[in-house]
Amino acid sequence: MTVVDPIQRRQFPIRTSTPVDPTPVDTDGFRFPVDSAAEIVTNRLVLPYVVITHVRTLDGDVVTKVEDFSYEQLPRGEYLIELNAPIRIYLRATSDVTIASSTERMEFDFGTETRVRIGARSYHDQPGATVTTTATPRDAMAAISTFGSALKTTSPERSLPSLRGHPPKIKLGDRLHVPDGLSPPDTGVRIELPSRLSMIFPTSSLAYYLGATVVPADEPRLVTDSGFVHPLDHPQRGFEGEVERVLKQSLFLDCVTRTEGLYRIPLHERRVIERHVDVAFDDLYEKELPEQLETYLDIPFETVEDAIPTWLLSTTVTDEPSNLETIPYLVNALSTISMKEESQRQESVPEARTPIDGFLRGSEVERDVQDERNSGSYVAPVRTDSVERAWLGRGMPVSANKIIKSAFENKLERSSSTGGIDITVVCNEPEMSPEYDSGNTLYGKRDELEFDIDVHRHLSVGELESVLSEPTDFLHYIGHSRDGEFVCRDGGLSTDSIDDVAVDTFLLNGCRSYELGAELINSGSIGGIVTYSEIANKSAITIGRTIARLLNRGFSLRSALTITREQRLVGNQYIVVGDGSIEITQSESGTPFLCYLGTETETEYELRIATYPTVDSGMGSLFTPFIDDIETYFLSGGDIGTFRVDKETLRQFLRLEKIPLVVDGEFVWSTDLDLESI
Repeated sequence: MTVVDPIQRRQFPIRTSTPVDPTPVDTDGFRFPVDSAAEIVTNRLVLPYVVITHVRTLDGDVVTKVEDFSYEQLPRGEYLIELNAPIRIYLRATSDVTIASSTERMEFDFGTETRVRIGARSYHDQPGATVTTTATPRDAMAAISTFGSALKTTSPERSLPSLRGHPPKIKLGDRLHVPDGLSPPDTGVRIELPSRLSMIFPTSSLAYYLGATVVPADEPRLVTDSGFVHPLDHPQRGFEGEVERVLKQSLFLDCVTRTEGLYRIPLHERRVIERHVDVAFDDLYEKELPEQLETYLDIPFETVEDAIPTWLLSTTVTDEPSNLETIPYLVNALSTISMKEESQRQESVPEARTPIDGFLRGSEVERDVQDERNSGSYVAPVRTDSVERAWLGRGMPVSANKIIKSAFENKLERSSSTGGIDITVVCNEPEMSPEYDSGNTLYGKRDELEFDIDVHRHLSVGELESVLSEPTDFLHYIGHSRDGEFVCRDGGLSTDSIDDVAVDTFLLNGCRSYELGAELINSGSIGGIVTYSEIANKSAITIGRTIARLLNRGFSLRSALTITREQRLVGNQYIVVGDGSIEITQSESGTPFLCYLGTETETEYELRIATYPTVDSGMGSLFTPFIDDIETYFLSGGDIGTFRVDKETLRQFLRLEKIPLVVDGEFVWSTDLDLESI
C-alpha cells in the first residue's frame, strides 16, 4: 500500500506480508496530530528504505531509536512508532515487535497477525486566513503581529518546522482588518520599532518565531512582560544584524533546549556548546518563553555563533509597500530579511561564457533587443553566508532567486494529485538532443516513486501551446528562445497567448529565457530556472543534465542552481524565478545533501557532508548520516561536519542512494565513482 500526500505530491510505499484492506479510523490516539488514519491487519511491514524511527509509549516517551543496521526486540506492549519519512507517519499497535534494518530496507515484525493503525500528517501548511492592511507602518505592524498565531506551540518544540504553521496572508486595502482568532499568542514578548517599513520588514521572521507583538516606539528593542529589555541595534552588527542574531540564537538554543522534551536525543550542537555555557537546560525547558529568551540572549553571540547551522535563506527586499503581500511567504521559510541600499544597484549585465566551440542558444539580434530592454535593471542582493539568496522588489537580481508573488499564490491553488510525478521534456533542436538521453539517467530510477515521463521533439507553435496547457510537475525545455518567445519549427510562441499555463515548475535551457519564465509564473506556474544571457550549447547540455539530476534527488530549484553555480558549471547567467523553494521530488534522506570526499591516508577517507534544508525540513530540522559508529544527530543547514571513514564504511554509505559528490574538486555522482581511482 502507499501513503500519499496529494497536496505536496509525496508518496511512501509500505509492503505488507499479506494483502490488506485499509479501513478508515479516527485520527485520535496518536499523541501527535495526524491528518488521516487507517487500520490494517498484518504480521509484518517493510519500508522501501531506512528512515529514522522513534518507538514511543502512548504517553510519548521514547522507548528506543532505530536507524540503519539496527535490530530491536521489544516485549508485548502498546507502542507508537514514529517514522520520519517524506510524509510523517505513525504506527500504533499492541503487540511485541521486532525491528530490523539494513542499508536498503526496514522491517517491523509483529510475530502474528496484528491490528496496526497508521496515521499520516502532511508537512504542508497553508495560510489559515487573510489580513487586510493599509501600507501605513502602524497598520503593517498590526498585520505582522498576527504571524505568531500560526505557531502550533510556543514551547521550544516550535523550532521544529512541522510545528510552525504558515503565517496569515496579507492583502493591501484601504483599512486594517484582522479576522477573529488571529491575535498573536500570549507570549509576553513585543518588538518596539520606529514607524518605518524599512525597519518593520527585517523583523517579520523574528516576530513570527517569537509570537511577538510589533508596536511603534522611538528605538528598536525587544521587550518582555517580565521587564527584560534587549536593544535591537548593535555597535558592530547594526539593526538588521542584531535582529538576525536574535532570530538565529533563539531558534538554535530552542533546538538545544527541546532535547529535554519529547525529543531526548544526543544532539551534536548541544555537546559542542554545553562546555561553554552555564545553563541547566532541563530547568530551562520548563520555563516560560520570556525567561528562556532572556537566558538565551544573556549568552554572548560569539559563544554559540560557530555552532549555529548555516541559515537556509536570506532575502533582500525593497521598501515598496506592495512587498507587504509577499512577506508572509518569506517568513514561512524563516528567511532573514535585509533592505536594499542604492549602492547595491549593478550596471553590468551577467555575461555568458564565450563558447570555444559549438553554437549559442540564441541570436545576435536578440541580444540587441534585450540589452536595450533591460539596461540598468540588474541588482546585486546583500551578500550573506546563507545557503540560498533571494530578491524581492524591482530589478533583476544577480545570483539570487527573483521572488514573484503570484508564484506562491499559484502554489496554494495547485490542485491535489495522488498520481506519480509528471515530467515533460521538450527538445526543439536536434543539435541539443544530447542534453536528454531518453531520460534514463536524468529522471526516474526511484524505486519508491512513480514517474511519468513524456518526451516531445521539434514541436510546432500549436503543439507547444498544447503541452504548456497540460498539467505537469516539471517542464524541461531544450531549445532556442528569442524576443520573449519559444522558437518552434513554424514560428515563435509567447506565453501571452496561453490563458492558463498548467506547468508547475520548469527549466528553460535556452538563451535569455528570463522574460519567458516570468510570464509563465504570472500565467500559473510556481517556479523555474531561466537565463539572462546567451549560453553556449555545450555548456548548456552539462548544466541542464546536472540540474535535472539534482532536482531528481529532492533538491529545491534554488539549491540545485546554488550547487551548480558553486561547482562553477554555471555563472550568473542562470537564475531562479518565482518560488525557488519548490521541489520536484522528495529526498530519500529527508534533507538533500552534498558530499565532499578526499583521502586522509591509504586506508581512510575524509567525508564532509553539506545539507540543503527545504521549507518542510527547514531550520531546526535534524539530520544524521547513516555511518557506522555515528549515534549523534545534527541540526540541518550547511556543513554538519567531516568524518573519517574506511573504504568499506564509505562503500556502504554511498550505496544508500544516488549522492552528489565533489571529489578532488570534480563534481560526480556516487553511482559513477570508482573508489580505487581516488
